[in-house]
Amino acid sequence: MVSEAVNNSTRDEVSPPNYLLWGLLVLAVGALGFIFYDGLELMVKWWERDEYSHGYMIPLVAFYLIWQKQEELPAAVIKGSWTGVALLVVGLFVFLMGELSSIYTVIQYAFLLSLFALILSFVGWSGVRVIWVALAYLVFMIPLPSFIYNNLSSELQLISSSLGVFVIRLFDISVYLEGNVIDLGSYQLQVVEACSGLRYLFPLMSFGFLIAYLFKGPIWQKVVLFLSTIPITILMNSFRIGVIGVTVEYWGIEMAEGFLHDFEGWVIFMGCLGVLAIEMWCFHYFSTTKLKFWDRIDLDGPASNIALADIAINWKNQRPFVACLVLLLGAVATMPMLETREDKTLDRQSFNQFPLYYKGWRGRETALEENVLATLKLTDYITANYRLSDARLPVDFYVAYYDSQRKGASIHSPRSCIPGGGWVMTGLEEREIDGVVNSDGAPLKVNRALIRKGNSAQIVYYWFEQRGRNITNEYMAKWYMFWDSMTLNRTDGALLRVVVPVPDIADIAASEQLGLRFIEDFYPLMSDYIPGKEQ
Repeated sequence: MVSEAVNNSTRDEVSPPNYLLWGLLVLAVGALGFIFYDGLELMVKWWERDEYSHGYMIPLVAFYLIWQKQEELPAAVIKGSWTGVALLVVGLFVFLMGELSSIYTVIQYAFLLSLFALILSFVGWSGVRVIWVALAYLVFMIPLPSFIYNNLSSELQLISSSLGVFVIRLFDISVYLEGNVIDLGSYQLQVVEACSGLRYLFPLMSFGFLIAYLFKGPIWQKVVLFLSTIPITILMNSFRIGVIGVTVEYWGIEMAEGFLHDFEGWVIFMGCLGVLAIEMWCFHYFSTTKLKFWDRIDLDGPASNIALADIAINWKNQRPFVACLVLLLGAVATMPMLETREDKTLDRQSFNQFPLYYKGWRGRETALEENVLATLKLTDYITANYRLSDARLPVDFYVAYYDSQRKGASIHSPRSCIPGGGWVMTGLEEREIDGVVNSDGAPLKVNRALIRKGNSAQIVYYWFEQRGRNITNEYMAKWYMFWDSMTLNRTDGALLRVVVPVPDIADIAASEQLGLRFIEDFYPLMSDYIPGKEQ
């Protein structure tokens, strides 16, 4: 009787369903979408990359997982949490950093943080505990940052190439591996970025996370199911590469091209799902449960649908949410100021005037293709091959200048682009070049790397020039861009890259000396083409 009285007392304290609050929640979500629109618009272009073509399913599956838990929500939603307000402030600040630094991945993760904060402010920690899996699952719809993606792709290409060659040798076929190039003698197969296995890994990991959650078993089995998607992908993709090598050896190069190549990819992905199913069946077979195998996968919906009226909310308990709504509406009101913010107009010479004949160097200017220019969105650039009259090696010089790095127009770091072109980067280090000083009077700092692709090798020097700063770290470049955007209303900057071929690794010093001489001769000219700190 006492317990019943307490329950009745609690029910009396809860106000009747407040549909106005539900309407304001919809308004808050709409405001969130408006604020993060640019980042979300870029994110949902999943069709442009096969690795993320499953992205459209992620929100739908998240809604399904919440729908499964709807019977538990009424009892869990007691009052909102003020922690949600604090997290929303953090999310909006991270959004500002991403917006000013033009890093859209930061904006996309800031959206997830802000969405979580908004939900937390409305349903509280007890409500979040019921639907946290659905919220966590949304992480799989955000593409990896380019530099992580390209480095991961490069590593997987090498691993898949090595294991693929192992498979080919099992068929007693003579094969030679150089980097990610498989030499069969009559044919050479290059394991390019598309064959790295990432187009299997990302959707399989998202599916593995989902199936691990739905699988009724111990926590350790769920963890193993999810983590096993990584080795399954690598091994199956390597097997695919090996099979392609074997079929090319016996039936020709057409086995590695066109429909057959794509069809093999679908077969391998279905094989990955099959291996995951076998793994679950093994867990079931060696368990003591009396459930049938399919009954251990929780696909059941709720016994009855819960209306919004069954979740009692009121103004007093949802005050944190009201505070979040005010924050979001305030952010919406300030968005026009951010949208109309323009960088200063800076005086500089165009690279059309950059000398092609200078200190014994003879240059031949080249041009970037239209699709590359559309991707880079740069303001001005020069790309040219220079030679000394007494040197047999050319020096490739490239400068990309941006007068504004907003709305997706930002410098593409070689650390991301080089692996994307099939090159393997080794020996990356920062160096000071003696005899060459930057705008601060200190020795010029550059990144130096040796890159390889097949039998080819090159020395690469690259660095960033931003508002009088000589920068070698990509993250510091983004931070300074954010800071200067706030304090100076400037986001201009440039990437400088010098590449020298290395015909013979044993004589790499000759290539090094040629590249360093080029930098020593031409770097003093850059102040006319890249604005410094005084402007």
